[in-house]
Amino acid sequence: MDILKDNSFFNRRLHSLLGVVPVGLFLLEHFFTNSFALKGAASYNDKIAFFESLPYLLAIEIIFIFLPLLFHGIYGLYIVYTGQANQLQYGYFRNWMYLIQRVTGVILLFYIGWHVWTTRLSHLIFGTEVSFQLIQNIITSPVAFWWMVTGVIAASFHFANGLWSFCIVWGITIGPKAQERFGYLMLAFAALLSFVGVYALTAFMG
Repeated sequence: MDILKDNSFFNRRLHSLLGVVPVGLFLLEHFFTNSFALKGAASYNDKIAFFESLPYLLAIEIIFIFLPLLFHGIYGLYIVYTGQANQLQYGYFRNWMYLIQRVTGVILLFYIGWHVWTTRLSHLIFGTEVSFQLIQNIITSPVAFWWMVTGVIAASFHFANGLWSFCIVWGITIGPKAQERFGYLMLAFAALLSFVGVYALTAFMG
């Protein structure tokens, strides 16, 4: 913990950066790929087959997805655990957004672990084929379906609100007015992402 505290300035900026690049970009790609399910099983399976055919896929996943996600998640837990205050002292509304950001982060740790286990790790360990049929079989359970809906909405909000924080941390939005306007824009973006993600899920329901 002392190491994390001593490097707080660097760690917070790295945490913020990795939440956008590459983790956030991967989320957008994931939602985009899932949207091919709207065109049918064959279209979705073709996209999955394309990614599985990439050379050095496992190395790419570890370096550009798993490790950044691991740091982002662990340091995010550290922030929640230490209860570090919102240093910019935002108003009532932004403090609620701050709280929801932490809650969705914790939800996503469990959701991502479950999702990776039932898809990618299941494929690597047991040879389970990642396909339209697999996702369809998973969401046959109402509990699994609503858990995935929860994950999609949590991820959408966490990313969009994280972008808002990112722009403050990195000096992109300067001043209360700019930050307020961008905050509302990011709420609209979160709603749009949630719609795209949930709508793609409905395609697997047959």
